[in-house]
Amino acid sequence: MSTLPPRAGRRCHNALNPLHSALYFSPDLGKELGGIGIDHPSAAYFAARAAAMGAVGPGTVTATFYNFNHELVARHVPAVWDIASPEAVLTARLRAADSTLRRLLGEEVIASPEMAEAAQLALRATEGCTRHARPLYAAHADLPVPQQPHLAYWHAATLLREHRGDAHLAALLAASLDPMEALVSHTATGKGMAPRWILASRGWRRTDWEDASARLRERGLLTAEGELTEEGTALRAGLEETTDRMDLAPYEHLGGAGVARLTELGRGFLGIALAAGAFPADATG
Repeated sequence: MSTLPPRAGRRCHNALNPLHSALYFSPDLGKELGGIGIDHPSAAYFAARAAAMGAVGPGTVTATFYNFNHELVARHVPAVWDIASPEAVLTARLRAADSTLRRLLGEEVIASPEMAEAAQLALRATEGCTRHARPLYAAHADLPVPQQPHLAYWHAATLLREHRGDAHLAALLAASLDPMEALVSHTATGKGMAPRWILASRGWRRTDWEDASARLRERGLLTAEGELTEEGTALRAGLEETTDRMDLAPYEHLGGAGVARLTELGRGFLGIALAAGAFPADATG
């Protein structure tokens, strides 16, 4: 039985994760990785997120990222490691995180006691994370914690994001949703990415989207108009609840007061970042 209010961990995750994810939409990441020879946006994303696992092959990236077309992954991995080593990518990624956070939040927030407090709380939460069956989290947990508070906060947010993400993939498998079905059903909730963004960034074709939609309709999860049925809505809600349960440990470790404070601080930082244009307008539906 959890000692936290319902969905407290999810709310905290939702406050922290976007600032972690902002890096992948940032021009600073493209600039830093371009500086070491990685120019293609897909190659940059795969390298930046997978580098913690070492010079892995396309199968590992497809397995751990879940919703990307393997053909797209294989066009860039492992060739990207011939351009730059995982160590060089990680160094460039941290430089990009630094410049992105400074640009989005401003120097006053970066140097504030609230940022130092948030970093301390987020790192304390990560002490409750577990490595087993969580490959992306486990790989990132082996990385050193940056010294500067804003980078330590970003690092902790990355750990918490990948810890929840690994759990979510297990929930998707248990629900028998393949990568495209997961994307289509998520978009149908109104909270996912726009279809055009998914098709462009994940390497899928419009026919893949249509085929997945047909499979979801056959299961009674999607209407002819592309909206979730009552059963589909229940399935998606159940996915999040299952993910919450498998991701509870770090927030239980932090405790109710700590989770509430970290959520408050994270929302404050996120509001500043959103006002500064952290995400492209066409990424969402």
